[in-house]
Amino acid sequence: MTNTYFYIILGILTGGFILERWLAWLNMKNIKATVPEELKDVYEPERYEKSQEYKRVNSKFSIITSSFSLMLILAMFLLGGFAILNDYSFSITGIYILTALFFFGILSFGSDILSMPFDVYDTFVIEEKFGFNKTTPKTYILDKIKGWILGAIIGGGIFAIIIWFYQLTGANFWIWAWLLVAVFTLFMTMFYSNLIVPLFNKQTPLKDGELRTAIEDFSKKTGFKLNNIYVIDGSKRSTKANAYFTGLGAKKRIVLYDTLINDHDNDELVAVLAHEIGHYKKKHSLTGTVLSILQIGITLFLFSLFLNNPALSESMGVSEPNFHISMLAFGILYTPISMIIGYLFNIFSRRNEFQADRFAAEHHDAKFLISALKKLTSKNLSNLTPHPVYVKFYYSHPPLLERVRAMEGM
Repeated sequence: MTNTYFYIILGILTGGFILERWLAWLNMKNIKATVPEELKDVYEPERYEKSQEYKRVNSKFSIITSSFSLMLILAMFLLGGFAILNDYSFSITGIYILTALFFFGILSFGSDILSMPFDVYDTFVIEEKFGFNKTTPKTYILDKIKGWILGAIIGGGIFAIIIWFYQLTGANFWIWAWLLVAVFTLFMTMFYSNLIVPLFNKQTPLKDGELRTAIEDFSKKTGFKLNNIYVIDGSKRSTKANAYFTGLGAKKRIVLYDTLINDHDNDELVAVLAHEIGHYKKKHSLTGTVLSILQIGITLFLFSLFLNNPALSESMGVSEPNFHISMLAFGILYTPISMIIGYLFNIFSRRNEFQADRFAAEHHDAKFLISALKKLTSKNLSNLTPHPVYVKFYYSHPPLLERVRAMEGM
């Protein structure tokens, strides 16, 4: 049955796709034939051409994958696929919570299976071609299975409790759901690296030596108490390098990819760690967590206003409103708001990156962080000249050129 919501949802799906493709086109159009003067030492000419080719290949592949996703969801929407799955879910079990779990379980699993050929091609063809892939078929399959199990246990468990809250409290369910998600978010912020990461990667304490001594000395100098420095076997899946900070309070830890350690000297690694410590000192992690929890609360409240709206369910081809159909339809309606929030969060994130860069430059030496960032850019074949509009929508970190200019201008 078509109504106003039907056309709004249709417009959001197609409009979002058009916007995404336009931004990608802008970004590709902005690729420069020559390297910016300040970044001349990032790429040799041959490798710079390789980075451009990597971007072109990924852009073309993105057109295929995003088009497939759009056609799939439009087919489900226009041909009554969601209504068919809804009826089938109710026919399997008459228990409300189990019906909702079955509905989203089949939807998520089916979507993942259908998109898997694209993921396999990306991993074993594109990433392999450009020298990044280290994932074996066995590792890929095990990752998938572990991901499905975790999704079923954690995602399914939280979803079941939220529906239970709804059955107990009605429209006020969002308050209890918010508290549940907030507690879970804080728990995962503190223990994700201890509980989840080991299921996929091996983490080992950084061995005693010059690097650990240099990191510990820098930590003491900046008043940052750090006992947990770990190395993760990122080379198990990719040659790309990274480092990240995780946890809060006594559970905080810094994790270095083994690929990062292999490609950088001690001064550069300390500079990277100084940047991560800068995030902690500036309370970026804590602020980001609080903002995320607030966003979740607002989203759940808005969802409660649309819950069990007959017109919303009818737009999905379902005559009898229920929790899971309302949630699915609301998720699509919320997409423009989510995009705006993501846009604002990226502004916030890029500002934080500049602040962390400044902290590292002031307490160590800007030249070492600049050198490390340039190596990372070259290693990962990153784009040196992304379009400014594309950056505003998608970049959580400022482009390399902006970061270099900011540090050199200090």
